[in-house]
Amino acid sequence: MSQTQLQDQITKTLKGFSPEIFATTLRADFRFAPINMMIMVVIFVVGLAVHLSLNEFSYYAVGICLGSAVVFPLILRIFQVWETTIGLGTLAGLVAFLYLRPDSVILLITIVLAMLLAPSIQIAYQWEQAVVLRFGKFKGLRKSGLFFLMPVIDKVAEFVDQRIRVSDFSAETTLTSDTVPVSVDAIAFWMVWDPQKAVLEVEKFKDAVVLSAQTALRNAIGKHDLADLLSQRDRLGQEIQTVLDEKTNAWGVTTQAVEIRDIIIPKGLEDAMSRQAQAERERQSRIILGTAETEIAEKFATASEHYKDNPVALHLRAMNMVYEGLRQKGSMIIVPSSAVETMGLGALGGLTAFDRKNLAPVDDPEDAGEEENDSED
Repeated sequence: MSQTQLQDQITKTLKGFSPEIFATTLRADFRFAPINMMIMVVIFVVGLAVHLSLNEFSYYAVGICLGSAVVFPLILRIFQVWETTIGLGTLAGLVAFLYLRPDSVILLITIVLAMLLAPSIQIAYQWEQAVVLRFGKFKGLRKSGLFFLMPVIDKVAEFVDQRIRVSDFSAETTLTSDTVPVSVDAIAFWMVWDPQKAVLEVEKFKDAVVLSAQTALRNAIGKHDLADLLSQRDRLGQEIQTVLDEKTNAWGVTTQAVEIRDIIIPKGLEDAMSRQAQAERERQSRIILGTAETEIAEKFATASEHYKDNPVALHLRAMNMVYEGLRQKGSMIIVPSSAVETMGLGALGGLTAFDRKNLAPVDDPEDAGEEENDSED
């Protein structure tokens, strides 16, 4: 056995001796809480006071009462069964009778009352109910608050917590429908709605709920492929909840929700899925780019229909393109000669210069006359 396993075993053993845990197991007949300890101490002190008032002072009487008031509650805190109270009461009564006879009647009555009355007064917390058995048969449920047990013949089978509980469970290395090994962790929210059924119909209903949830999880994983497990966790949780609730409802337990916390897949498969997703995104990007090119080509084809029979519009468009190019941080633009010939940029520029020359104003009359003479010659 390894050191870790040994530590876990020791921890479980120590937890088994915890008073609170021991009081909720089937080994306990009652819950010996602080209120029970106080009742026992009060009974011993009152009995000692009555004994000393009626009889002469005795160190034996003081030692028996005070020792019992200190030691017995601690023992009953650990061993909360009627056998312990009977054994301790018999021992204390025998010692009192041997050392204090014939003046031991008061102390004997005190011991009997303390050992039987103190454990008989029980208290249930607000969120729980107590399942009481009498002579081994079901007697009834005791709700929150104080209630009384018949000494020795009554037994609290269990204090059932009726709050919503959370239990985690897992399915390790379980094959999906497409034969992929996965490990799934989940949690279940459940509560006990009928304490009588939960205690009397099934042994250790807490373990039964967890094991049933684990089995339902494995069955659900085997019915789905990996893609469904990863993308539809909510539906998987609802399926497990339905199966689990049908099984546990007969035990007085209802399952309110099941949630998938984590799905662990092999590292190699995770890398392959990552590469597949990356390739899929690359394919989508190329499809989008091709679609954009197609739409652009269609728009250009539509525009060409407008420019085909309207050369002036084509020239204006060409000039606007040249202007936009010159405006963007530069004073020179290189245009292919084929484009110049196609769009008639050279002819258009010459015509524009000729028009500007003809429309220019003449400032000197002599120059105007010379121009006329030259034209006549």
